[in-house]
Amino acid sequence: MKRKNTAKALVSLALVSAFALTACAPSGGSADGGGTTAAVSQADIDKAMDTPTTITFWTWVPDIQKEVDLFEAKYPKITVNVVNTGTGTVQYPKLRTALKAGKGAPDVAQIEYQYIPSFRQTKSLVDLTPYGGADLKDETVDWVWNQVADDTGVWSVPQDSGPIGNLYRSDIYQQAGLTEAPATWDDFASDAQTIKDKTDSYISNLPGNDPGQVVSLFWQAGAKPFSYDGDKTVGIDLDSADTQKVVTFWQDLIDKDLVSTDADFTDSWYQGFSSGKYASWQTAAWGPVFLQGTAADTAGKWTAAKIPQWEAGDDVSGNWGGSSDAVIEGTENPIVAAEFSKFLNTDAESTLKFANEQFLFPTTTDTLTSPEFTDTASDFYGGQKVNELFAGISDTVSTDFQWLPFNDYVYSSFNDTLGKAIADHSDMSAALTAWQDDVTAYAKQQGFTVK
Repeated sequence: MKRKNTAKALVSLALVSAFALTACAPSGGSADGGGTTAAVSQADIDKAMDTPTTITFWTWVPDIQKEVDLFEAKYPKITVNVVNTGTGTVQYPKLRTALKAGKGAPDVAQIEYQYIPSFRQTKSLVDLTPYGGADLKDETVDWVWNQVADDTGVWSVPQDSGPIGNLYRSDIYQQAGLTEAPATWDDFASDAQTIKDKTDSYISNLPGNDPGQVVSLFWQAGAKPFSYDGDKTVGIDLDSADTQKVVTFWQDLIDKDLVSTDADFTDSWYQGFSSGKYASWQTAAWGPVFLQGTAADTAGKWTAAKIPQWEAGDDVSGNWGGSSDAVIEGTENPIVAAEFSKFLNTDAESTLKFANEQFLFPTTTDTLTSPEFTDTASDFYGGQKVNELFAGISDTVSTDFQWLPFNDYVYSSFNDTLGKAIADHSDMSAALTAWQDDVTAYAKQQGFTVK
């Protein structure tokens, strides 16, 4: 039962939040509220952490009180009021409303990487640099660090990530006469035909309702579809040679009926994993535990591998999912809030609990290399050390990937353009262009300068 509940929780962590972007101003808080630009001294930190204080933390991570308890044990005068909001879909609109009203916002909030720019744009996040935020850089995987920090500030503390790999049904592959996972996308296409001919299974499924997965494939292909200067200038390059390469590849497989296009995180999609409809899943590092919770009857039939490469000999990946904990502008206790965010996501015991008990994929180099994490063998994957594999994959994710400050609209537009083309088996190349045009028009309507 625990595995099933964990799988449901991971769905909440993985699903992309879709909500209407609301223009809002950050809360002003009290006269002492909000952040500072001056470096905070250790004496100030010590005083704050020894003063009876209560902060509020909004999150959707299950059982996170375990990690909060560690913090409160270290700082017994600090109380953290944990509010589980269920999902980002629920939390983000509530947070924006509270910020606009100037009351009711938490001190710390969980925010997915792709939504950090939208909260930065409304000046809703405290720059953690004066609170020692920049000191975390050397403890964090490079590409993850670039999701939360830039040359203007440190906007959040990374909590988990989702470097993408390939989970495949070794029994179906063997039935098709294949002995290993595809090393390249060309191999993947060849294997797709062999698997369909000999087993009637699809090699994989490309959903039309999940922009996060498609964007992760763009990321792995070297595309740079978005950029943001932190102010009013954005770059939009959804319709590029790299993104067209990806959609053309999948279009060919869909047209040949070698890849299905079922909506993901639905009952029929879950059943597809158990029934053998899908021979593989190109998914994030949270996928292995999710899968064993939803397709428990296929234990021992799966193997984890690296994502196929566009060029033989390359070793690059993308990312799908992951979130952070940010200090919200207007807090009356910025020092305590910053120390809490840092402790929760860098303390060795806390991060190992996240990794081994809640199955959040680590972002700190110490946890990614800890034998307590990497040496775990999974019976579901035939005794394979899946954590060790994905820890290695994390080192191959491109460090240069940004998001727009209106990512909710970007993903909504995907559903109406490229996502619809995937689901309808229509022209994905033309739909990609339509997605580019629509997002560009929206950016200009919102007053952004588009590079």
